[in-house]
Amino acid sequence: MMEEDELCFPQLLNTSCKKPKPPPSEAVFIYILLFFISVLTVILNLLVIISISHYRQLHSPTNLILLSLSVSDFFVGLLVIPIETVMRVTCWVLGDLMCALYFLLPYIVIPASVLSMMLVSVDRYVVVCDPMRYPSRITDKVVSVSVCLCWIYSFLYGIFISHDHLKQPGQYNSCYGECVVCIVGQVDLVAFIISITIIVVLYMGVFVVAVSQARAMRSHAAAVTVQNSMILTKKSELKAARTLGVVVAVFLICFCPYHIVCVTSGNILVGSPIEAFMSFLVYFNSCLNPVIYAFFYPWFRKAVKHIVTLRILQPGSSETNIL
Repeated sequence: MMEEDELCFPQLLNTSCKKPKPPPSEAVFIYILLFFISVLTVILNLLVIISISHYRQLHSPTNLILLSLSVSDFFVGLLVIPIETVMRVTCWVLGDLMCALYFLLPYIVIPASVLSMMLVSVDRYVVVCDPMRYPSRITDKVVSVSVCLCWIYSFLYGIFISHDHLKQPGQYNSCYGECVVCIVGQVDLVAFIISITIIVVLYMGVFVVAVSQARAMRSHAAAVTVQNSMILTKKSELKAARTLGVVVAVFLICFCPYHIVCVTSGNILVGSPIEAFMSFLVYFNSCLNPVIYAFFYPWFRKAVKHIVTLRILQPGSSETNIL
């Protein structure tokens, strides 16, 4: 009984939260699983970051967008998942200001992931639907500026959506040792719906064009050599579109439940059990993205082999033929 009544801050008898009870065996298994997901997310996304940054052949507009996506996913695995897991089983001892700053982090990196996914959709739409003008429209400079704007917007968005809690930290805490914030679900929902609508519309366009091109390629299977080379190019682009389509589909599966809760409940009490499950589902998407790359991108598997065997440390390794 005394253990149940143990306080986070014993000196604050009337205002301290009670220390959380030891989690049951099922919860312990979940927390261990989350730990491995966090480690796997960090390692896999770090491999993507190193691969795209190091190998010159991978310095393309599409891969620059994937790099931005991997950076946001890396921070989810490195900081967001571990801290959120720990704070659900122990008292929050870092104070109200650090609580506010911590919850600012996911509202920066998650929108950055969403916007990076939008850029992926735009990139695939142009390359499949308007391939002749793709090199002139989707340049390294255009993508670099777009990625920078993506992160600037995400930072401002995080400040905006967390403004009240940053202005008055701890206003939703019922006792000392608790870290709870209240996010205006409608604002987050509107931003998500706009982003998802753009992504889905663009990929519907990609799908329609991809189907028509696949039929055209089948009907011209016996073409001359020059036409065959064009067909091979189209096939590679369509395969890339399908791969990134899988990334987008997994993204929707992981993100939609959280925002369905937004629709039904309006405001989300961050720290509640249902919010915890939905949040971790969103965070799990950060682990799945590089797994998808490993399955569908031969260059990623080859780059990982080079990194693991330390061939990446050899002089001139950045010029290696990785494609």
